[in-house]
Amino acid sequence: MPIMQVFQVPIFPPGGLRGKGPLGLEGITDSTKAGGVFNKFISTTIGVMTIIAIIWFIVQFFSGAVAIVSSSGDKQKLSEAKGKITSALIGLVVVVAAIFLVELIGKILGIDLILNPAEFVTNVWK
Repeated sequence: MPIMQVFQVPIFPPGGLRGKGPLGLEGITDSTKAGGVFNKFISTTIGVMTIIAIIWFIVQFFSGAVAIVSSSGDKQKLSEAKGKITSALIGLVVVVAAIFLVELIGKILGIDLILNPAEFVTNVWK
């Protein structure tokens, strides 16, 4: 009866896994700073997404404005251009209002720190 050999294949690199970049906490030995790094990451992500939404609004607004100017009185093209501008404005309002709605929902539910996830998680375990 043949004997099966079990091979151990190293999955992790020598010395274990280490994070890279600002979320990897390179060189930081104090684990209490992880929450601040996470909050900064979340805040930066929300900020970048908001800036992208604003840039998209500007592009759509000017695209709609150019379409209005170049519609040459065609009611169909004019209607489409107005719809594009209206959609862009509604999208921008939704993006900006989302932050306020999340904060409001957090206040209603009694979660004051909903936009501060590290502090929220820290207080949950207390």
